[in-house]
Parts: sequence; C-alpha cells; structure tokens
Amino acid sequence: MSETAPPARYSSVSILLHWGMLLLISAVYTCILLREYYPRGSDMREGLKTWHFMLGLSVLLLVIVRIIARLMSAKPPIKPAPAAWQMMLASLIHFALYAFMLAMPVAGWLILSSADKNIPFFGLELFSLIAPDKALSEQIQELHETVGTIGYFLIGLHASAALFHHYAAKDNTLQRMLPGKR
Repeated sequence: MSETAPPARYSSVSILLHWGMLLLISAVYTCILLREYYPRGSDMREGLKTWHFMLGLSVLLLVIVRIIARLMSAKPPIKPAPAAWQMMLASLIHFALYAFMLAMPVAGWLILSSADKNIPFFGLELFSLIAPDKALSEQIQELHETVGTIGYFLIGLHASAALFHHYAAKDNTLQRMLPGKR
C-alpha cells in the first residue's frame, strides 16, 4: 500500500475561498467607510450601509464554508519548515482571523436585532437573534467598531507574514495559497 505525498499547494477551492474572502471583507470595509462621505439619511449612505450588512452576512456564510473546506482538505507543508514558535504564532493568528470572520457578522446581526431594525440579506429579511434593547445595541456597536479596527491589524499582520516568508525566509508559505497553475 502506498501513501500519497502531501499536496504542494492548497486545493483550488481553498485558494478561491481565501482570496474571495479577502475581496468580500475589503468590500465590507469599503462600504462602511464610503458611507461617511454622504449625508445622513441620503439614499447613497443608506444603500452603502445595507450593502455593508449584506456583505457582512455573506462573510459569515463563506467562513463557515471555508472552515468545512479547511477541515476536509489536506494542508500542504511549509518547506523549509519554520521554527516551532513561528508555527504556533501562525496558528494563533489564523485562529484570531477565523474568530474575527465569525464574530463580526454575528455582532452586526445582533446590532440590527437589538436596534429592532430589518436584517436585509439580498432580498430576504432575516430573523432577529435577540429582543430589542437600545443600550445593548449601542454596546455591541462599540465592540463591533473596535474589533473592526483590530481586523485591519490582523489582516495586515497576516499579509506581512506571508510576504516575510516569501521574501525573507524564502519558504513556500505564500506559494501554497497563490492562484495559478498547479
């Protein structure tokens, strides 16, 4: 019986989900930042907020698919293997990123629920997760904004680490996740 060698790269599905998630999260941030350029109550501002909500909930769906894909596919080894402390730090950052991608959309959903607002999702109206509570809504909103700021740093750290591995450590960390020919 022969064992198959571990793959040199992530699966096409994993690569697509990774870069798709980057685009989706970028769009979520873009919508909420651009809304500031429009007057309160304007159609454009309200439209950008609605897109922020819908794209944020899309992140929740996509991260669930991504977690399932990650559990079902083989993880290609890094060559040459980094030090154990780097692997532990990478695992910690990945855990934080997944927690961020799960928690932020849920927090957004909780904000809308507790503010007794509609939860739009591409023509659907989703159910409220909790009863209306203005004070709670404001607390969750503050936490959502703080974690959103932390998200910039997590994403930046993740990207910086990939570039460090590619250009300084000269290992295959980044190559494993780049789209293209196998």
